Amino acid sequence: RTKMDSLVISLQVITALGIFNVWFIRSGAKTRWRGGEARNMKEEFGVYGLKPPVMIVAGGAKILCAIGLITGIWQPSFVVPSSVTLALLMVVAIAFHIKVRDPLPKSLPALTMLVLCLAITITAALRA
Repeated sequence: RTKMDSLVISLQVITALGIFNVWFIRSGAKTRWRGGEARNMKEEFGVYGLKPPVMIVAGGAKILCAIGLITGIWQPSFVVPSSVTLALLMVVAIAFHIKVRDPLPKSLPALTMLVLCLAITITAALRA
């Protein structure tokens, strides 16, 4: 493996672990990153005007993308679709923070994930 391969794999793992952390470990916790004054993921989606089924679909999509990034370590064809889809989901997350007029720092996790996904997509595309 080249240094570029190792870098992309590292970014894939970091991004996937971030998604797993948010959706499996911290979904029920109050954090400073939640939209509005939400105390958990369900309340945060409510702040955005979204119903619980949307939260389940969005969370499921993000988790599938994270699994795709991990799977992509061994099956590179999973990397670009997973990172592009996750990047689009992060754009939507940022848009919702803007919609509810959250201060900029609340968008930083989604913005960070967006940058990671774009870096993964670009480097993976260059390797192909």
